Amino acid sequence: MEKSNDSSEYGFILVGFSDRPKLEMVLFIVNFTLYSVAVLGNSAIILVCILDSRLHTPMYFFLANLSFLDLCFSTSCVPQMLVNLWGPDKTISYAGCVVQLFSFLSVGGVECLLLAVMAYDRYAAVCKPLHYTVIMHPQLCLRLVAVAWGSGLVNAIVMSPLTMTLSRCGQRRVNHFLCEMPALIKMACVDARAVEMLAFTFAVLIVLLPLTLILVSYGYIAAAVLRIKSAAGRRKAFNTCSSHLTVVSLFYGSIIYMYMQPGNSSSQDQGKFLTLFYNLVTPMLNPLIYTLRNKEVKGALKKVLGRQQ
Repeated sequence: MEKSNDSSEYGFILVGFSDRPKLEMVLFIVNFTLYSVAVLGNSAIILVCILDSRLHTPMYFFLANLSFLDLCFSTSCVPQMLVNLWGPDKTISYAGCVVQLFSFLSVGGVECLLLAVMAYDRYAAVCKPLHYTVIMHPQLCLRLVAVAWGSGLVNAIVMSPLTMTLSRCGQRRVNHFLCEMPALIKMACVDARAVEMLAFTFAVLIVLLPLTLILVSYGYIAAAVLRIKSAAGRRKAFNTCSSHLTVVSLFYGSIIYMYMQPGNSSSQDQGKFLTLFYNLVTPMLNPLIYTLRNKEVKGALKKVLGRQQ
């Protein structure tokens, strides 16, 4: 029993790519750059959504929440990862690992559900334009965001303790660069199938169910767009939804590949690079996608920057 508690006393060793020092330096530079862009981009989105009164609408309320989630998502583990990539010390305390796992599970779950909420918002905007302001009233928007946060927290509250209390028989080396659930479960020296099945059940509820709602929403949106006779109207409807659809594809594609497979079906390196993708690349791309494709956000950014000058 003493050996199984070693990790709680001494923490964990995040192996990452320590067997490839040259790759570590490349990853440090790339990750630091991506993280800096993600922080600046998402902070700018939150700032303009607060300062510009024209963006005080449900769509931009949800977008500001998404940017905040992306900031939390990246910040929950990237700083620690950069420290480990930079030097020979690859350790993380037990408490640090718990916080990292809890943050990752909760924020990741919230983001899955928030993307479904945003899809419903786009459905209401395109399919029910005359009733949009009645349907998406402020109280409903707050409730939908609260449900997303509550569900993500429940996921983390249940899965974090179950994952961390698995017996590891003194094993402290995590074959990853962060305390992620699949890597921690694989370290267990006991039968972890029950925990894996519960994780899969939560993945169905938090990943697949919202994805189904997104696909149904976009099915109705596609049908409504096809009924629009003017090319300009169809283009406007498409532009309204294209940014969100791009973000959904990037985020859900990597998450599903990572979490909806049996425990040992993907290689360790595959898992590491996929985690990098949805933990860094997606949060970095989200502000760019919404800014480049959205005239209102571009205009608000110019207005805010002009005001500061």
